[in-house]
Amino acid sequence: MAQPTLIMVVGPTAVGKTEVCIQLAQHYHTEVISTDSRQFYREMTIGTAKPKPNELAQVPHHLVDSLSITQAYDVKQFEQDALSITEELFQKYPLVIATGGSGLYVKALCEGIDAMPDISDECRNHWQKQYEANGLSFLLEELQRVDPTYHQQVDRQNHRRILRALEVYHSSGRPFSEFRKKQKRTNSRPFQIIKIGITMDRNALYQRINLRVDQMIEAGLEAEAKALLNYQHMNALHTVGYQEWFPYFTGQYGQDEAIRLIKRNSRRYAKRQWTWFRNDPEVNWFDTDLLSSQLLARLIRHIDQ
Repeated sequence: MAQPTLIMVVGPTAVGKTEVCIQLAQHYHTEVISTDSRQFYREMTIGTAKPKPNELAQVPHHLVDSLSITQAYDVKQFEQDALSITEELFQKYPLVIATGGSGLYVKALCEGIDAMPDISDECRNHWQKQYEANGLSFLLEELQRVDPTYHQQVDRQNHRRILRALEVYHSSGRPFSEFRKKQKRTNSRPFQIIKIGITMDRNALYQRINLRVDQMIEAGLEAEAKALLNYQHMNALHTVGYQEWFPYFTGQYGQDEAIRLIKRNSRRYAKRQWTWFRNDPEVNWFDTDLLSSQLLARLIRHIDQ
């Protein structure tokens, strides 16, 4: 290839991105960078569907297990770390692969994002008190008033994300959605980017998600979440597969309900991922209905053309 090339593989959770990236990395004799904002954390393994040890042994993966949930980390720091890794890898390989389903982190690596404003303790405490006094519906009404775009996109059961959007708006005077959807920078990266989307029939994916949750339960997801109970206030744990367990541990509902919610919220998360990546015209989509060898051949032809 004429210039260093980043292959950015995206798609919804459980669609099979890890398998595709390992095959591509083996074909091109290169390495993989994770843009999954939860696979960074060492304490979160089962619920984040990290590459398995045998998969990590086949192909080096960067930024997996690179942090503890007790460490402060944000998307701007990720951008700096990921760019540093790509610079190092491009000294060894003409092509590098990155993958993940966290849209904002993909955007940070490919385009860059504006730094989020600093949030004062006063602002953070104010909106936390508003939530405690007036509830989630009040926060949603305020979010609709100040940032109707993000109001349409946010998980409306995730009060932490809603609070964050309100804090950003009232600290900067700019809607949170502007930071997420800033106009793409021209020639912002010293490498070309080929974006590949992996997809499949929606009903088939939802069945796959349900099965994967069952497999996570068998692998010990409940125990993994319980070990993190004292850290439930950490931002890293405000995520599907973990947040549903904490009310169960305090007796608010039973195990069956916790599992049902994980499956439902995982499906909803997949739908939001699809929406995010479908809005990027640079993503070229490939369906996993093909046999693995056929899919790999099509991807290689697309990359090499």
